[in-house]
Amino acid sequence: MGKFVKVGYIFEVQFTEWLANVVVVPKAARKWRMCTDYADLNKEGLKDPYPLPGIDLLVDSMVGCELFSMMDAYQEYHQIFMVEEDWVKTSFTTENSIIVNVMSFGLKNTRATYQRLVNKCSKIKLRHP
Repeated sequence: MGKFVKVGYIFEVQFTEWLANVVVVPKAARKWRMCTDYADLNKEGLKDPYPLPGIDLLVDSMVGCELFSMMDAYQEYHQIFMVEEDWVKTSFTTENSIIVNVMSFGLKNTRATYQRLVNKCSKIKLRHP
């Protein structure tokens, strides 16, 4: 968590209205990862219906292309800042109450939001059935 505090992705707060559970899950090589369980928050908001492309659509969209490129974004979700009014909804507790101000894994609409941004940045217009 220290690196997220250092770069400004999370910060401590004194009081919060929302509180997500923290869970520890196993990683490879007998290591552990701390995750935030946003199940209660995910029940509240509306689902973003933005379509995620299937591999068949991606392959079909390259037909006739001479060049293509691939992208691998480091910490992809953490590069997208949330609107300030939603920060309080991401709070969790360790020794202190923590608020997250970037999009986090486990939130309902992270995939749709990320895909929309990728499409906008790369100006991809996929044909959806």
